[in-house]
Amino acid sequence: MHPPVLIADAAGLAQLVQTLEACHAIAVDTESNSLHAYRERVCLIQFSTPSEDYLVDAIALPDLSALAPMFANPAQQKIFHAAEYDVTCLGRDYGFTFSNLFDTMSAARTLGWPQVGLAAILEARFGVTLNKAYQKADWARRPLTPEQIDYARHDTHYLVALRDLQVQELSAAGHWEEAQEDFARLARLPASVAATADPMAFWRVKGAYDLTPAQAALLRAVHAFREAEAARLDRPPFKVMDEATLLALARHAPANLEDLRRLARVPPPQVQRYGRGLLEAIEAGRHAPPVKPPVTPREPDDIRDRHDRLRAWRKQRAQTRGVESDVILPKSTLRDLARRPPVTLDDLAAIADFGPWRRALYGPEILALLATERAPALPSM
Repeated sequence: MHPPVLIADAAGLAQLVQTLEACHAIAVDTESNSLHAYRERVCLIQFSTPSEDYLVDAIALPDLSALAPMFANPAQQKIFHAAEYDVTCLGRDYGFTFSNLFDTMSAARTLGWPQVGLAAILEARFGVTLNKAYQKADWARRPLTPEQIDYARHDTHYLVALRDLQVQELSAAGHWEEAQEDFARLARLPASVAATADPMAFWRVKGAYDLTPAQAALLRAVHAFREAEAARLDRPPFKVMDEATLLALARHAPANLEDLRRLARVPPPQVQRYGRGLLEAIEAGRHAPPVKPPVTPREPDDIRDRHDRLRAWRKQRAQTRGVESDVILPKSTLRDLARRPPVTLDDLAAIADFGPWRRALYGPEILALLATERAPALPSM
């Protein structure tokens, strides 16, 4: 195995683009710093061809627009494992669009493999043991260590060979067209949106809906304080203060530093670092109007009933085949079928993420299932 090529300047990137242009299939992965920054970013992009591994330093090279044509090129296959995260992050940070994807995790799920994580697959299929020690590393820190470089290159090094194996198995099992529909759906995923301040985010704290309106106003205030501190320190919010602490502050509303110290959920270092700021936030929350939980619109009963029946049908189909339910139909398709029930096979073409292969295989069953609700009841004798 050759040492990987580290790309950290414009000349190296230009040479890489020229090299990749000649490749029919390219393995791709990314490393981000989500556990170490307030707003995550792509820090490293790995590429592998059948003969070489490349690591593109996205910290040293903020302009990676030269890679855009390759990602969008329908004549070149981009091989990912668990593509959804990488595709949305690359779209968010660089505006890349994608075509001709192959996702080895999606393929493993379609085939009904018992384990679909990359490490488990490589050990079972290639006898390779991956080092997981750097999964939570801070990939924005430089220089990268030799161990990080070795870890990163292994995430793509075997993907081309794994793709070749899966293509054979998908074709032999008659699931190639099905897998292609999933790959196309992944390529259409919208880019992840850079996080902005959400004034309703405090409702996502576990236990928030159990608070009184006055306590919810306090939770909103201390949650906003935590977000501001996390942004100032460039740290993930959970590393500033966990949600259980926010909830305890909202419930007990400490009035002074001594009250804060007596609150078991707030350790002394947090009292020392954030005490006065928290007390100011709590005081502001006390004077804020009470806050009632948002009301989530309830789907009409007929839509809920259709969704339940479709979900039960999908589960039975999945159990018979030995795969997860969303391999049969994605959640987006199930929701759309329930909300816009088709009457004819032609109607199915307008349903979200319902490709020709699935329409041909499952369409008549689904139409028959949905037709039962439209059939008039027989008169009682």
